[in-house]
Amino acid sequence: MAALTSLSFSAVTHCSERKVTLSSTRFLASSSELFGFRTDFSYHYVGVRASNSASKMVVQCMSSATDVPPTVSETKLNFLKAYKRPIPSIYNTVLQELIVQQHLMKYKRSYRYDPVFALGFVTIYDKLMEGYPSDEDRDAIFQAYIKALKEDPEQYRIDARKLEEWARVQSPTSLVEFSSKEGEAERILKDIAERAGGKGEFSYSRFFAVGLFRLVELANATEPTILDKLCAALNINKRSVDRDLDVYRILLSKLVQAKELLKEYIDREKKKRDERVEPQKANEAITTCLGQQLHGL
Repeated sequence: MAALTSLSFSAVTHCSERKVTLSSTRFLASSSELFGFRTDFSYHYVGVRASNSASKMVVQCMSSATDVPPTVSETKLNFLKAYKRPIPSIYNTVLQELIVQQHLMKYKRSYRYDPVFALGFVTIYDKLMEGYPSDEDRDAIFQAYIKALKEDPEQYRIDARKLEEWARVQSPTSLVEFSSKEGEAERILKDIAERAGGKGEFSYSRFFAVGLFRLVELANATEPTILDKLCAALNINKRSVDRDLDVYRILLSKLVQAKELLKEYIDREKKKRDERVEPQKANEAITTCLGQQLHGL
């Protein structure tokens, strides 16, 4: 992925000041195309009855107040409160889509955090923010994003790192035969397989698919059938994984294009500024020289 490490934050934000925007419809596909997570929620029953003593309707929610999740707007507002600095539109467009979709996943009844999901999100986030002008800001945005969803950003990073370290020392065979081994990572995968097999709550997502792919990638499993076998061992629908990985690749490709265009624009603007500065410096030098000569007369 193209990196923009040589660009300053002010140079990137200069684009928005000049009202030069990167169209999300041109470089980043729409939310339905790139972030089409399934949102088949289970809603609480809501009963409505008419009050005889008043003309208004009284709505009775059958669940307790503690069961009511925050709205998408509240989650987005929490993110904006936690990170108040401007984010260049090329990154912010995708971040806003991601946080909306992750909010919808988080508050499904079947949602349960797991480290493979965390690995998938961390992988997507790091790819998205690759080349961000400031490492400190990139980490601060990550913290604000996860906390806005009322989860622990440190847990995401720690769990993702542990799975990455485990996968790096696996062979393709040992990766898919996790059920016959003992260890922390193996227990995590066994738990997922059990829940996905119908013995507990499991909510498949695109982040999970990317996490699986990352495990296969780190184990240097180049044989296409390894992903098939891993999905089968985990009781995951391989067709869903294939579809979501295709979307992930499209996202990465479009991000590369957008970042390259942004870099070209900034380089072009810098060149224009330099060209304007040179004549100005020459005029100042001539004026100074003439002033000195006139002063000597």
